[in-house]
Amino acid sequence: MKAADGVTDLYGVMYKPFDFDSTRVYPIADYVYPGPQVEANNISWSAGMLRTDRLAQIGMIVITVGNRGGHPNRSKWYHNYGYGNLRDYGLADQKYAVEQLAARHSFIDGTRVGIHGHSGGGFMSTAAILTYPDFYTAAVSCAGNHDNSIYNRWWSETHHGVREKVWEGDTTFVYHIETNQELAGRLRGHLMLVTGDQDNNVNPANTIRVVNALIRANKRFDFVLLPGQRHGFGDMNEYFFWKMADHYARYLIGDESPRPVDIPELNNNN
Repeated sequence: MKAADGVTDLYGVMYKPFDFDSTRVYPIADYVYPGPQVEANNISWSAGMLRTDRLAQIGMIVITVGNRGGHPNRSKWYHNYGYGNLRDYGLADQKYAVEQLAARHSFIDGTRVGIHGHSGGGFMSTAAILTYPDFYTAAVSCAGNHDNSIYNRWWSETHHGVREKVWEGDTTFVYHIETNQELAGRLRGHLMLVTGDQDNNVNPANTIRVVNALIRANKRFDFVLLPGQRHGFGDMNEYFFWKMADHYARYLIGDESPRPVDIPELNNNN
């Protein structure tokens, strides 16, 4: 596909349900990680692909695609695209990728679009549904660094940049990445925020600040706190999968059927 500039090539992977029927029309969900050090694309297979191949099996198309500002192996220009704009740099490319696929394939419903991601992808998925509130129907945002003023300097300052400011002979250094809570009032779709309360990478305060902003903006949303879990959700990762699947089944696929309190798939695993 092409980036939003209409010129840059982007590469991705599409996952389909095991019983895929090309005469049907499926909603589409985009699994994202914006970079800039890596991208979400995966060309291998494993039982742990909860957010792509396994998620598609609930009855939807799932994609991953790179964006400008992503993997440094592409080129220095491609990698540096997000410099100075670390919240918004990949959003237009991800949106345009979905639009191209919906135009290309009759089995994709471009009016039912989801987006989800973890860590930097959690940051991106929330930013996406708030930046394009009429495009994304549902989002699942996990362990996102929504406010980089309380995240690791080695990631955010390195890839966003620090600007030198000289004023009346004094030199200071300015560093600011726009936050997701600044956009909270724009929410129209269905957002689920997820974090472990002992996240050892992205402090859960990142998510709490967005929760606070959404409440103060009088927005309905879902919030899942996973007790005792660090950045990867540990032994609650399976529980998280079914919460994500339920969110997409209801808000993207349109399955309003009653659900029991017990999650039978988890009981079977036990």
